[in-house]
Amino acid sequence: MIAIVYPQFYGVGGIARYLDSFLANLPETHPKIYLITGDEHQIEKGYPNVEFILLPFSSSRFNLFFWTFKARKLLNQLYAQRKIQVINLHIPPLIPGIFMPRHIPLILTAHTTYMGMSGRFYKKSYFVSQWNRLEISFKLLVERRLFKQAEKIISLTEQGKQELLTYGITKPIEVIPNGVDIDLFERNQHAIKHYDVLFCGRIERRKGSRSIVEVCKALIQKKNDIRILIVGYGDDDVWINSELASYSGNIKLTGKVNFSAMKDYYQSSKLYVSTSYYEGLPGTCLEASAMGLPTVAWDFLFYKGLVEQGATGFLVEPNNINAMANKIIDVLNDGLLIETLSNRARANVETNYNWKHLAKRILQVFN
Repeated sequence: MIAIVYPQFYGVGGIARYLDSFLANLPETHPKIYLITGDEHQIEKGYPNVEFILLPFSSSRFNLFFWTFKARKLLNQLYAQRKIQVINLHIPPLIPGIFMPRHIPLILTAHTTYMGMSGRFYKKSYFVSQWNRLEISFKLLVERRLFKQAEKIISLTEQGKQELLTYGITKPIEVIPNGVDIDLFERNQHAIKHYDVLFCGRIERRKGSRSIVEVCKALIQKKNDIRILIVGYGDDDVWINSELASYSGNIKLTGKVNFSAMKDYYQSSKLYVSTSYYEGLPGTCLEASAMGLPTVAWDFLFYKGLVEQGATGFLVEPNNINAMANKIIDVLNDGLLIETLSNRARANVETNYNWKHLAKRILQVFN
């Protein structure tokens, strides 16, 4: 019996989508699960043998403390009643972890670390952190405390595991990737492709927003009729819109879209491109691959296994704008190559990133 703790299950972020897919693909004989989450943006959802416990929540750091106190009290009650045997906490955010009961076995699912999100994991600086030194030091201190308390830690990628090891962790670290619902994201080989290139995800510097602009400009110079779609929103929205406003003939910026609309955007695009410098395991890349889109991205360890060089896509030296643009054009100009990459991308997801298999692996960690 498991209590999963995450305050924003009804959000649109990567962890919310992760949990939704995990719960939707559990085997029929799975143990009872209690999902402790917030009620913000609540919609009707349900899964067999999963009980929702909603605690009032609003998206503010101050409110998160109150939510965490209520969650802690509830967890103690469930454990005393022998309804749960283990807590599965998903981070970030870190605040709920500070107040997790120390006598209940804790399994952490670390989607990212602040070692990675601050840019400190890389020897070379690829982006400027949004946090100052004091803030980062505090976040790293809280993470170390959580990692020390946890019985086991689940990481989504090999890079995530390497980040965790920099904290001096000696606890078991299981690398189990994020997955994709292959029945929901299914390739339509007859779909009309309105766009050559698709960028999608958070629009912020850590995710390579500034490089998106440079790559787009380079692509338009090399292919003046190229069609580019940029889907997403974030802290760098205003800047990226102003920089690309004069290219409306080639570029469409959608801003924030609902989850169901993303399938249509994947379906109508030829190639998924990412200039992100840091991810857990990028859910948009998984979904795009499931729908048969090859990937061209910067060469970082978090893509290992998902983007296989020359098989499911191509990885390019980070910040080499010209090399990135050239590779995109080369792929777009080779219809046979796109077809081969598309088939392999879909097959790779079916074999290695199918939530029906991954959900069972995660349950084994809980057991």
